[in-house]
Amino acid sequence: MIIQSELVDLNTATGTMRTYIYRPQAQGQYPCIIFYSEIFQQTAPIARTAAILAGHGFVVLVPEVFHELNPIGTVLGYDDAGKDKGNNDKWAKPLEHHDSDTQALVEFAKNQSYCTGKVGAMGVCIGGHLAYRAGLNPNVLSMCCLYATDIHSNTLPCQPGNDSFSRTKDIHGELMMIWGKQDPHVPDEGRMNIHLNLINSGNIFTWHEFNAQHAFMRDEGDRYDPALALRVYGMAVELFNRTL
Repeated sequence: MIIQSELVDLNTATGTMRTYIYRPQAQGQYPCIIFYSEIFQQTAPIARTAAILAGHGFVVLVPEVFHELNPIGTVLGYDDAGKDKGNNDKWAKPLEHHDSDTQALVEFAKNQSYCTGKVGAMGVCIGGHLAYRAGLNPNVLSMCCLYATDIHSNTLPCQPGNDSFSRTKDIHGELMMIWGKQDPHVPDEGRMNIHLNLINSGNIFTWHEFNAQHAFMRDEGDRYDPALALRVYGMAVELFNRTL
């Protein structure tokens, strides 16, 4: 499908959040995917992923995940300075603020004439974590979580007992968990702890591990696996077509 893009500045409980919108040009109503970025916010690879999803018949919302901590429109570089700033932002923003961001995005989607009102979530890296956590919102029906960081380690700030690992039993909808087995950020033991927690919590989920590194979907850098990325895009589209 031919797509169009625009942006909107949403009011959230913690300030203005710029959100980029990718959606089909054709008239009609489409389900929505909230697409949470890496720590670098909306880089060119993130924008291209959003466009791919939108071209399959979805409204894709890409929020600036650290809008409280940066000027509107901030994009961090894939370099040491960008990584350091992004990680500092990650450790500074409480998970509760991400929850209120998700609620603002859900409300926006439900009020758009071009949306069906059905909402899913997808994300990469910390965005994978945020997509996982988006399942705490009963309006989010399915979540595709790609190499989600900091779930197993509980290293993101939050109120006691409100970390995403502990709240797994409260997640609604279907999860698709996608991992690279050569990912140093989520080692074998961490992945297995998440897997066992999902089983014990009774969640509906599928689990996929590939011989790939962290950020294998990002089409910049030497960790990119184009063939695997194409396969995973297909898996994500199938999930959202079926659940949304």
